[in-house]
Amino acid sequence: MTRHLRSLLDLSAAETGRLIDIAADMKATPGKYGAELSGKSVAMIFSKQSTRTRISFEVGIHQLGGQPLFLTTSGGSGMQMGRGETIHDTAKVLSRFVHGIVIRTFGQAEVDGLAEHGSIPVINALTDDYHPCQALADMLTIREKLGGTEGKKLVYVGAGNNVAHSLMLLGPRSGMNIVVNCPDSLRPDAKILARAQADAAAAGTTVEVIVDPKEAVAGAHVLYTDTWVSMGQDDAAKELMAKLDGYTIDGALMAATGNKDALFMHCLPAHRGDEVSAEVMDGRSSVVFDQAENRLHAQKALLALLLGGQSWT
Repeated sequence: MTRHLRSLLDLSAAETGRLIDIAADMKATPGKYGAELSGKSVAMIFSKQSTRTRISFEVGIHQLGGQPLFLTTSGGSGMQMGRGETIHDTAKVLSRFVHGIVIRTFGQAEVDGLAEHGSIPVINALTDDYHPCQALADMLTIREKLGGTEGKKLVYVGAGNNVAHSLMLLGPRSGMNIVVNCPDSLRPDAKILARAQADAAAAGTTVEVIVDPKEAVAGAHVLYTDTWVSMGQDDAAKELMAKLDGYTIDGALMAATGNKDALFMHCLPAHRGDEVSAEVMDGRSSVVFDQAENRLHAQKALLALLLGGQSWT
């Protein structure tokens, strides 16, 4: 059966842990895995601009011995999917040429459509609904910095967006308790929240939404945020900034955790003075650049499991 990563719903807790184990080993001993994707090609379809996602996937595929093919869906050199060719046809054609698809796009339906109609693994490298690869890198980072994820409390501060959704789903798959701290008008998607809470109840963890920042962060091991205005939201930027006034992670909010060793995380790009103060972003609690590096290692593990010779058990 062809496996995909459309969201973290495609992984069990055991599989998530297995992936992070492999990622850690790849980071420590990368030479062991240099032929994992030997002779294989991976299509990288990008409808959104990217720094970390494109570079980490392209370098990672190369380090595993594979061939990355960077494809865009816009401009004169874009692929036909950007000008009317159906997802159905694109999936079937690419399945004849390459061994896997990585896609960074707007609508989750494009990811799901490629997975449904193709015969090769599809990896969601970001949609408006989910950012699963980021969450996997986050889990690796927390395990490195705190010695594990079990029983840890992570508080995401900001709008209930794709990053928040994936962290909510990561919680029950990693043993973490997740709080989304956001204005009531910017809550996470209700269906995704309900699924995350059901998974958490089954796993013995919690997923909560709390409006008040100081209440939300009490006892936290990790404070996490994202840019307040994501790609495609430029028209709503002023309104979003106004709604999120008071949700900046600064020294006072870090102190409100009551945990002097609390970590600060950010999926980048960061805007100092908006979602995070410079003192926190560039301070001793910040692990954002380790987090960025771990995109490479977590995604390599994912590629090896879906396309290479690694086993999920």
